[in-house]
Amino acid sequence: MLYYALVFFLIALVAAIMGFGGVAIAFAGIAKILFFLFLVLFLVSLVMHIGRRV
Repeated sequence: MLYYALVFFLIALVAAIMGFGGVAIAFAGIAKILFFLFLVLFLVSLVMHIGRRV
């Protein structure tokens, strides 16, 4: 999932450089959502792992 966030971020950068502002904003938004989703899932996984150890 983090891989997809990075891919969408790179696409947004390329689109911004080429002047496609609307497309860049859309891909940056998707990358942001995927990154926060990854972060939440990572934290849930970390808490579950710590809870299983105790």
